[in-house]
Formats: sequence, structure tokens, C-alpha cells
Amino acid sequence: MGASMTMLKGANVPVAAQAVRVELGWRTAPGTPDVDGSALLLVPSGKVRSDADFVFYNQPSHASGAVRHEGKRTAGDGTTDNLVVDLARVEPAIDRVVLAASADGGTFGRVTGLYVRITDAANGREIARFDSADATVETAFILGELYRRQGAWKFRAVGQGYDTGLEGLATDFGISVDEPQQPQPNHQPRTPQQPHSATRVDHRPPVPPAPPTAPPVPPAPPATAPVRLTKVTLTKDAPSVSLAKQGGTSGALRVNLNWEVRKQFKGWGSKLGRAVANHSDLDLDLCALYELTDGRKGVVQALGNAFGALQHPPYIHLDGDDRTGAVATGENLTVNLDHKNKLRRVLIFVTIYEGARSFADLHASVTLQPQHGAPIDFSLDECTVPSTVCALALLTNNGGDLTVQREARYLVPERGVSPQRTIDYAYGWGMNWTPGRK
Repeated sequence: MGASMTMLKGANVPVAAQAVRVELGWRTAPGTPDVDGSALLLVPSGKVRSDADFVFYNQPSHASGAVRHEGKRTAGDGTTDNLVVDLARVEPAIDRVVLAASADGGTFGRVTGLYVRITDAANGREIARFDSADATVETAFILGELYRRQGAWKFRAVGQGYDTGLEGLATDFGISVDEPQQPQPNHQPRTPQQPHSATRVDHRPPVPPAPPTAPPVPPAPPATAPVRLTKVTLTKDAPSVSLAKQGGTSGALRVNLNWEVRKQFKGWGSKLGRAVANHSDLDLDLCALYELTDGRKGVVQALGNAFGALQHPPYIHLDGDDRTGAVATGENLTVNLDHKNKLRRVLIFVTIYEGARSFADLHASVTLQPQHGAPIDFSLDECTVPSTVCALALLTNNGGDLTVQREARYLVPERGVSPQRTIDYAYGWGMNWTPGRK
């Protein structure tokens, strides 16, 4: 991408697409803060209707289906966080979708190569790109916005920074945040060019009356509680967390793996338990061993088409087997926390089905995202053994509360022993195994 192709701050371009992919990118290096993308759906007053109009890592989908957060991908020394905006599904009451980035663990002055790129979701054609290069003390940035003009959509490059992080940015647009807050003065954005009122708001504003010529503003789906911005990171020193303490007591718990492919697959990476290099046959499978409180045991995996079910036992479901890596969402494993009392323990693991002899060249991070509550992240350590099966996390029922334990254990099957049987032995599941295929 040549420098001449990037937009100037304040410039706008028409967006002739039904849906767009928003790619927030930056270069990863030691000491670089983690960056998170988010979107706010605003009515003409410049505010959200409710907390449900905020889409980010803890609230990844808008109820209208118009905006969803797809998560991070790593390739080489670059990382992207991705959102999809289906412009055709944006409700008539919404006239602007603000695209923001927040830095977790430092300021944007330590982030290099920050950009936002808008592409046509149907064919990947680039519509716009804005590179942000003048950050210093900011911890949140409005990089751009999609907005309506006379029935058509446009994208504007904004580049406006805040030193109050995601919380300050969100509250400025009328989001109520469930975090301990220190009283602080009103913060003005650093850039004088303000696309909205910069007054700090700690409570939801009333829905503004619609102008007489516009249709009435429908209420946004209610957010049951103020949004949580917290993340939980499991480490060797702090390897477990209670889902109840994080607010994750009901709804769907989604399990994602993010693999960074190195050495033999240098420069290629993909998401959710799947790492596929160009023309390679690498096939990784996300699986779960389960034991129910009534004593039944089993496995959820693509092998043998044992995809499970969410609404009846085992209350765990694998969304199919993506062997190409081309599907944007990759593989997802979901646990139904509404039935957590029927689960005694669940072991989430990943196997190499074909295409590699070991995890040694793959670095992975795991995210467990409760529908209600903070995401739980951890990374897998460097694999130093010829392992084809890795235990990721163990969920254990403790008096109705599920505890998540980071495992990150690479196991080496003995000759003639399957990865599934190897993990069964290691965790004492006690199942009988027969050869399977997919």
C-alpha cells in the first residue's frame, strides 16, 4: 500500500458496498500494548440509544446484526482486529458508526503502523485506508466513521485521540460503564476538530425526539447491565478463574483459538483453531471431553461427526469442521452455561489432524468469551516436544460455579495411541476409544 493511497485526516470517500470489513492493524513488537477495535452506533444527537449500541470484545454482536466484532489475527509482525459492518442492516435511526481503537497496557505512542482499512466484504476490494502516525499519550482513538449522507454511505478519516482509554471514549458517547471510576474533570479530545460533543457522560441520555420528517426512533435492545470493559488473563502464576466472579453465569461460552504460524508457514495466520498456509494441508481440530453430573462421558469433535448439541446433552457444540481456513469465523466451540449444573467437567483440547507433526512451529492464544462477562485470555507456551495434542483448558463444576483452569499442556502420544486416547489417559477420563475418520 503506497503512502499516496492513504487518506488525509478529515477526508471522506463514498462507500459503494452492501457490507464492509473494518481492519484495524498495527505492528507487534516487544513492549507494544494490545490494541482492541470497537464500534459505536450513534443517532443524530451524537450519542448511543443504550449500551447495546456499543460493539467490542465483551459485546461482540449488535442485536440488529449490522455490526459484529470478529477478533484478532496475526501474520508475521502484524496484528489486525476485525469488525464487519453490514450497512444494509443498519437501522434507520442510526446515522453514524464510529470506528475506534483502544490501547490495553500502554499508550498509542508505543504502537507503530496503526491504520484502519475498509474493504468490500463481498470481494475484498479496498475502499479506504487511513494511517494514524501522530499519537503520543492517547489510550483511545477514533480512527474513522461510516456515516449516511442523502441515503448513501461514506467513510471519513477522523484520527481523534483521548487520554482516558476505552472507558473515557465510551462514556463520552453515553455508554454507562461498570468499572470503579475516579472523579475527573471533563476531558476534551486532543484534536480540536470534534465530530461529537466531548462532555463526559456517566448515565444514559434520554432518547432524543426524532425530527418530524424522520421515522420514530425505535428503542435499542436493552442492555441488562452496564457494560464491562474488564479482561481476564490467565498465567502460570494465576492459572484459574471463577466464571461467576466474572459475571459469566449464563448464556453461551464461546471458545476461540488464535494461531500464529511460523517457520515452515511463515507469514500466514488464521483464527479459531485453524492455521492454514497457502496450498498447505494443515488441519487442526478443536475438541472437548465432557463428563456430565449423571456420569455420562463423551467427546465433541469433527472426527466421527460428533458435533454435540447446545440445547440437550452434552450442552456443548462444535460449529462444523472448517478445513480451508478461508471462512472468516473459522471453528467455534460453544458451551451452554444455562445448563452448567449438568456439567461435571469439560476438557477443551486441540489436535493436529494432518499437515504437521508437532505444534512446535505454532504459537497460540486462547480466548473464552462468556456471553455475559469478561473474556478470559491466555497464551500457550512454546512447544518443545513432538506433540500432536494440546490440552487447553479444564472447566470444573464447583457447587454450581464453573472454574476455568489454564492447562496449556502439550502431550506426546505413544506409538499407535491416538491423540484422544492420550488426553483421556492424562486426565483419567476412562473412556473406550475406537478408530474414527472424517
